[in-house]
Amino acid sequence: MQPVWAFVTGVLFSIGLIVGGMTQPAKVLALMDLPGAWDPSLPFVMLGGIAVYAPLRLLMRRLRRCPTCDVCWHEPDKRRIDAPLIGGAILFGVGWGLAGLCPGPALVSLGTLRAPAIVFVAAMIAGMHLLRLQRLRAVRRRPGG
Repeated sequence: MQPVWAFVTGVLFSIGLIVGGMTQPAKVLALMDLPGAWDPSLPFVMLGGIAVYAPLRLLMRRLRRCPTCDVCWHEPDKRRIDAPLIGGAILFGVGWGLAGLCPGPALVSLGTLRAPAIVFVAAMIAGMHLLRLQRLRAVRRRPGG
């Protein structure tokens, strides 16, 4: 049943991204164009999502010992701000500013078969693999690794 729920929530999330305009690079770039054709509507989309998610998350955490479709709640292991987090945030922001896409909307945009979405997702996958290789090399270099 878990794959069905994952699919249904993924479709619902995708529809929300499309309706909210998050899959339109021009709209995203207009958000960042303060002196030009500034369009402040996307933060309202994000705030709307947070306004729905945050109270429901708190309520569900209080009412249930585990999620409906899993055996435990998954929380981040790391809570401190470190160099990889800052570097990743910078890389994310630069990519979002240059392409007008971030990972979720880019995956949704693949359905359009437009070159920018395909190139963005290909570069994202390549970057993930490069990071994985770099981490594997770092583990192998450690004494006893």
